[in-house]
Amino acid sequence: PSFLRGVIALFLLVVNTLFWCTLLFAASLVKLVLPFKAVRVRIDPLLNAIATAWIACNSGWMRLTQRTAWDVAGVDALRYEGWYLVNANHQSWVDIFVLQHVLNRRIPMLKFFLKQQLIWVPVIGLAWWALDFPFMKRHTKADLRKHPERRLQDREATKRACEKFALVPTSVMNFAEGTRFTPAKHAAQASPYRHLLKPKAGALALAVNAMGEKFHSLIDVTIVYPAGAPSFWQFLCGQAPKIIVRAQQLPIPPEFSEGDYTADPVFRMRFQQWLGDLWERKDQQIGMLLQQG
Repeated sequence: PSFLRGVIALFLLVVNTLFWCTLLFAASLVKLVLPFKAVRVRIDPLLNAIATAWIACNSGWMRLTQRTAWDVAGVDALRYEGWYLVNANHQSWVDIFVLQHVLNRRIPMLKFFLKQQLIWVPVIGLAWWALDFPFMKRHTKADLRKHPERRLQDREATKRACEKFALVPTSVMNFAEGTRFTPAKHAAQASPYRHLLKPKAGALALAVNAMGEKFHSLIDVTIVYPAGAPSFWQFLCGQAPKIIVRAQQLPIPPEFSEGDYTADPVFRMRFQQWLGDLWERKDQQIGMLLQQG
């Protein structure tokens, strides 16, 4: 029964998480006590290896408990070396498990931009901190008008995170929509796309600027749930009959590593146009995949 399947899957997820997080926290204490570059260069690969094994075991319980049909293309050409910027559409918390499942050990470990509040999630929040996931503060437009200096907070957080990422090959992951897609959000935005929210270019631009020419390429990932985006509990219960994933490598224009997205309106417009063109193609691809699925 789906409920029992969900309970078993949740139990395996919790046990797997606690086991690997114990090892992760033990190793991260060394980095905390000895915060030197020479130590970080040696400890970070170990932390990433532990997290990679954690993700691999997540894929293991997913195979044991789920009957999902996976339709994946575009990942075989990826190389497990160098630095990547990864971008995807966002519909559900399940997206994170999907991305980790299809990209684990194909490219360096994914590091996500997270909302500041998520650091308080039990166990997982501390694990994200240990792995140097960047936590970003969300400000409303009204708040930024009153306190324009807060625009620099996320910029500085991104810069600090990317300085750490530059030491060890890393895949920097960003959901350009900034939040999960829902029909209500889509209507409120008056989004020009059928299947996507409007993309937010700021975080991507800051990551490209902070990492310079480190990035090998952009990996653009499209995730489609033909039966509708499942909630996390529905996914655990095996109610995601099919998941379609398409990945493609795209070059990042070299000039994007030199421009100032915040201060240069011409550069900002050019970057937004580049992302908008990418989003238009992604929207069309989602429509085609939904018809085929």
